[in-house]
Amino acid sequence: MNRKALADKIIVLGVDGMDPALTKRFMEMGKMPNTKKFLERGVAREDLVMQGGHPTITPPMWTTMATGTCPGTHGITCFWNPDMDNLEDLVYAFDSRKCKSEPLWNVFAEAGKKTLVWQWPGGSWPPTSDNPNLYVVDGTTPGFPNFGNASIDWEVKTVADKNFEKVLFKPKVQVNNGAGCVLTDVDLEDDKEVNSVSAGIQGGSSNGGVRNIELSEADGELGLDDTPINAVNSPISEAHGWANAPADALEFTIVVGNGYVRRPSLILKNEKGEYDSVAIYTSKKAEEPLVTVKKGEGLKVFQEEVAHEDKKVLCRRNVILDELEADGSHLVIIVGIAVDSTNNTLWHPATFNDEIISNVGLIPAMIGSGSAVPRLARNWMLAGWEEMCDYQAKALNYCATEGGFDVIYSHIHNVDAMGHKFWHHAKPRANTPEAIARAEEYQDIILEVYRQTDRYLGQFLHLLDEDWSVFIMSDHGLMVMEEEHPPLIGDAFGCNVRVMEELGFTALKHDENGKALKEIDWENTKAVATRGGHIYVNLKGRNPHGIVEPEDKYAVEEEIITALYHYEYMGKRAISLALRNKDAKVLGMYGPNCGDVVYFLAEGFNRLHGDSLATTNGYWGTTVSPIVIFAGKGFKQGEKIDRIIQQVDFAATIAAVGGVRMPRDCEGAPVYPALAEEF
Repeated sequence: MNRKALADKIIVLGVDGMDPALTKRFMEMGKMPNTKKFLERGVAREDLVMQGGHPTITPPMWTTMATGTCPGTHGITCFWNPDMDNLEDLVYAFDSRKCKSEPLWNVFAEAGKKTLVWQWPGGSWPPTSDNPNLYVVDGTTPGFPNFGNASIDWEVKTVADKNFEKVLFKPKVQVNNGAGCVLTDVDLEDDKEVNSVSAGIQGGSSNGGVRNIELSEADGELGLDDTPINAVNSPISEAHGWANAPADALEFTIVVGNGYVRRPSLILKNEKGEYDSVAIYTSKKAEEPLVTVKKGEGLKVFQEEVAHEDKKVLCRRNVILDELEADGSHLVIIVGIAVDSTNNTLWHPATFNDEIISNVGLIPAMIGSGSAVPRLARNWMLAGWEEMCDYQAKALNYCATEGGFDVIYSHIHNVDAMGHKFWHHAKPRANTPEAIARAEEYQDIILEVYRQTDRYLGQFLHLLDEDWSVFIMSDHGLMVMEEEHPPLIGDAFGCNVRVMEELGFTALKHDENGKALKEIDWENTKAVATRGGHIYVNLKGRNPHGIVEPEDKYAVEEEIITALYHYEYMGKRAISLALRNKDAKVLGMYGPNCGDVVYFLAEGFNRLHGDSLATTNGYWGTTVSPIVIFAGKGFKQGEKIDRIIQQVDFAATIAAVGGVRMPRDCEGAPVYPALAEEF
């Protein structure tokens, strides 16, 4: 049944990975004034904490907050679900068809509310209703609308040097597919304008999943700060054959289009006679460059038109000239991802893409790669996300003020994206002045990411004066890890075998020299572990390579749990909790998409997020808890509440404010102490 609405307009400002403890600290330091204003005109717990669900991972938790149900109920339990036809294959879980629970935005749409779901990374795509009131922007690739479908060329890092003899191109190598090759001196005429873009190198199993056996830290999520990137080596030489090049210019080649498109480029002198800038051209015959970028200028944005799938598309790209010797002998330049901004296949309705472009402009390209160099972290990734934050704020404000939307669900991924690149650098790994100074540089970068988030949120403060109800929240926090190398169990992208091998449950095949291969010996494997705290028994009759008899399943599960509790890492017990699937109902982790055994790493051995209990703390006062602040119409102002706020309560609270029924199967309850009126 519908209730009296406390607010007619509702916006959810979701920030992936936003930590309440850091937010509170930075507000007290005066570094997040806009967030403080929301808090002063709203209500939250003293600690700003929303009790996180399990596992503390993006897709299941965003789905929980959309539906008011636990992962065991809605069925989205991690980034990747194991393929029960082959436990070493993983299937992408960002799929609304895998969600068994009703999202609240469907309820709002059926109640006649024009409702927008913008990049919600869990249970939102494909669109969950054909109601004409529902608008959806794809969230299946966190960080960028349309990214997965509209990206037509990856980032490329070019190192040019006078000592190089020929152009070499090496494509990115994704940790989850192992693809890679080298192209040398692609046979293209220097003066020919070539804009065709080839298909990227793909990998994965035949059923659409991916396969990765993780043997070291570099195989999994701890290697994410070294994001795969296309790489080019190019010789530097005197410029020749150009239509318009200074006499003292030098030339080199940037290779884009996944290895098949050359962009001839000039290195230019300044008035002091020093080489300080690079101009990128479509061809040597072109009168004007696509873009000119100076050393030290930071990130620069440009547009180029390329041919893609038999049509010309306009792409936005970022570029940064990171290094350039004054004599022009050596340089490093990065050209960002190319995105077809007009691709509307992941917008619903498709015309909504055109509306946003017409009223807000072309969507910026995402920055994918990070850097262990603080300078580049600031000037490349942080700067790229600044552009994305500003664009999204403008787009959502258009939707709120001119687009006629009543309810807006939104998500932005800047904190989480940069957190996975940089947070683990924020603890000194040696007691030396150099290590301490480097860690402090990254602590300062964390602060800058939160200040960026505060600027983003600040662009919505005006909605408080326009009778909007505003929800600020996250799916989880993001911890600075205590240990540089946590136990190798349950990593991000596949079957992490080291601990399970050591405990005798997972076996690997070996070569003739005894070296472990990235291939599981299923005839001798009782169980495998994946991220999200899931361990799956290799069960006969369920799994094709199964060796465990059904009547022995309980005994094997108990054996696994006992072994986990006795497992020590660095002289301490590494597992805080391990439960059978049926017992994990108390944590909301149960059913066929959760592991036969569910486990959590002990505090101190956890990674950034995802493998520990939601109450876990990390170094530098960081936590894995999500944040929630309620502000604006329908809420009390300037008050603190004591009640524990659970993530399953989020949807119920929005429903109460909006005056609509709870979503089907909702397991939470409205946070009544936060509401301005009694029920």
